[in-house]
Amino acid sequence: QLSLLRFTVKRLFSTSHSSVDSKEIKKFQLLAHKWWDEEGEYAALHSMNDIRVPFIRDTLLSMSSNYHLGNPLSGIKILDVGCGGGLLSEPLGRLGASVTGIDPVEDNIRTADQHKSFDPVLAKRIQYKSSSLEEIVEESMETFDVIVASEVVEHVADLETFIKCCSQVLKPEGSLFITTINKTQLSYVLGIVVAEKIMGIVPEGTHEWEKFVPPEELERLLESNGFSVKTVSGMLYNPLSGSWSWMESTSLNYAVHAVKAGAQAQSHTTDTPPETDIQQHSATAGTAG
Repeated sequence: QLSLLRFTVKRLFSTSHSSVDSKEIKKFQLLAHKWWDEEGEYAALHSMNDIRVPFIRDTLLSMSSNYHLGNPLSGIKILDVGCGGGLLSEPLGRLGASVTGIDPVEDNIRTADQHKSFDPVLAKRIQYKSSSLEEIVEESMETFDVIVASEVVEHVADLETFIKCCSQVLKPEGSLFITTINKTQLSYVLGIVVAEKIMGIVPEGTHEWEKFVPPEELERLLESNGFSVKTVSGMLYNPLSGSWSWMESTSLNYAVHAVKAGAQAQSHTTDTPPETDIQQHSATAGTAG
């Protein structure tokens, strides 16, 4: 029965139905050596750490009774999907977490590996792997306490598959953190026209507006794949100060925290899924991608 399950999982997440977009890989390959230039192409991601790291840390601490002074995330296994050069993996490792960073671009992983090697503490806490999310599903079923997908879902080819895979590798009651860009007229004007073409905050061609994801769609996909959405918060980047802040409106960037259903809820839903779930699932399947 176990081998049948493995076979089914393998078929389900075979690379023929991959969430990785080969065009996106080529794009990021060209910039792989620039990740740690704080004034360069990834400056906005460096400064995003000022709000995304405390958001992840404080949310996890509020859910846990174990508090290790100095290493607040000690004992927590985190998967950083689309980790790039390790900009978010490193601060999470410094907080005590055990981090696995995956990215399909080999040059990104090389850069990340090289950078963490300068810090012996991080070298022990973080491991990087050149891989897509689908490729690690089979070996990592219900392995991680936390998944972080920051500035990633707007680059994937198939969002439904991506979220299914997240659910597969998360432990029951595990947390998923996502930051991404809404699909609005404002995000087109500011996120692409101003940020890429006028101010050069991010390299031209980094984003495709068609792939931006409205929070309503993301929430619907998460809920239909066994997640409960806990937080949706708007984020704002100030290009003049180079800093990020939280805001009420989600019309530009936003962050989501969702929790996977517990073991009991899962066994209940996998036994006899109610008809409404099936209808909802098939309705969302057509909108993803």
